[in-house]
Amino acid sequence: MSRKKSSRRALPHFAHEEEEREFWAVHDVVDYFDWDKAEDGAFPALKPSTATISIRLPEAMLEELKALANEQDVPYQSLIKMYLAERVAREREKRFRARDSYIIRDS
Repeated sequence: MSRKKSSRRALPHFAHEEEEREFWAVHDVVDYFDWDKAEDGAFPALKPSTATISIRLPEAMLEELKALANEQDVPYQSLIKMYLAERVAREREKRFRARDSYIIRDS
């Protein structure tokens, strides 16, 4: 089996950071990047952006949430976010399964 020859250009050696900065100011990284060696980035220290919202809940539900949060020793707002995240993930998974099922049947 023949391998496709890479059209990637060889990356020059830079004597110092300023020289590299000048190089990248006029060159496109796509011409030098080897996609076969690409890895997913991980940024564990980053926190997702948040937005403040108001939500009206029945008082009994809020009291129940607070009691549950107290049992788990977490703030009630954190517990609500955990519950919402779990449900969103479940719905997303359901949607992907339905889409995949449709694709398989349609093929």
